[in-house]
Amino acid sequence: MYREMSFISYYFHWSSGEVLALDHVSRRRWCSEISAINQELTPSKQGKEKSILDMKPTRR
Repeated sequence: MYREMSFISYYFHWSSGEVLALDHVSRRRWCSEISAINQELTPSKQGKEKSILDMKPTRR
């Protein structure tokens, strides 16, 4: 969840409260949409750049 929150906050400049107010499905959808936008804007990186949803979670 922290990775999704960080991703959305970074790209949309939303506060943690705004992101936390989203349900899990909505957060995943926003991450997917942001990733798609990034891939469209940087076509030279297609195939190299992963979607946030494809990344493995970090363990601490």
